Amino acid sequence: MLDFALAFLMAGSGKIAGSKMHVDGFTHWRLPQWFRVVTGLVEAVGAVALIIGFWEPSWIAAGSLLLTIVGVGGVLTHIRVKDPFKQLFPILLLSILSLILFLLSIT
Repeated sequence: MLDFALAFLMAGSGKIAGSKMHVDGFTHWRLPQWFRVVTGLVEAVGAVALIIGFWEPSWIAAGSLLLTIVGVGGVLTHIRVKDPFKQLFPILLLSILSLILFLLSIT
């Protein structure tokens, strides 16, 4: 789970910092750059919630739900612009894993 949280933390920080890859991605998806920053902040908060979940398990549900919602938005964005499946797959996989983590954390 720590690797999962760190992946989202790195992705979120890249969006917040304005890495070329993320800036170009949001331009390609026809989304405003301020939304890139918001998305990065939400990903970072979700990742931090998962890390806090090591000590306070109730945070896992909140973090994984937040990341699932962001992931679904990412999947829909890729579908909207008709990206190939190889570009859609990573966020689809992360969304599914986030959802599974959420479901496991509430049972």
